[in-house]
Amino acid sequence: MSGALRVGLTGGIASGKSAALSRFAEVGAVTIDSDVLARAAIAPGTQGFSDVVKRFGAGVIRADGSLDRAQLGSIVFADATARADLEAIVHPWVREEVRRQFAEAAHDTVVVNAVPLLVEAGLAGDYDRVVVVEAPLDAQLNRLAESRGLNREQALARIAAQASAEQRRAVAWRVIVNDGTLDDLRRKVDEVWRALLESRTV
Repeated sequence: MSGALRVGLTGGIASGKSAALSRFAEVGAVTIDSDVLARAAIAPGTQGFSDVVKRFGAGVIRADGSLDRAQLGSIVFADATARADLEAIVHPWVREEVRRQFAEAAHDTVVVNAVPLLVEAGLAGDYDRVVVVEAPLDAQLNRLAESRGLNREQALARIAAQASAEQRRAVAWRVIVNDGTLDDLRRKVDEVWRALLESRTV
């Protein structure tokens, strides 16, 4: 096992995890984005893609042969069983890839993995530190409307399908409250980064 410090970065949908992860990369962390890995797990040509089509039908394929993520999302966020089936296809491959990247990281590095469903999947124990990003509900709803075209009802359904703020805080080593500007968020990430480096020497 690598001696790298393993940090799980999590938070609710549209809380600002991606922006926080980008800042961690800028200040010197090795970063992994589990959302990117999840997309790769079911990209056309993969076993995951075949498994998704087998489970959810040809209706989740676009005319160009790519996966219709919006259609798939509308299915799995309306049906807990369907969501669990999708996670059973995606998560094992993602976890294996994350383990591989951790193992390859230099022993003196800090590796930050953005894991949207860290709490829901019971993965807190896989990390040396868990950092949570939170955002006010209105900010989440606005971002989901702007970035994904979701109406309030759709956005609330996706938020409700995830862990609560209290559940995330229960496993958090640090909480970043993303309630200001992007510069504010970056400054807060910098503070956590300094704390991570200091914690390695204790």
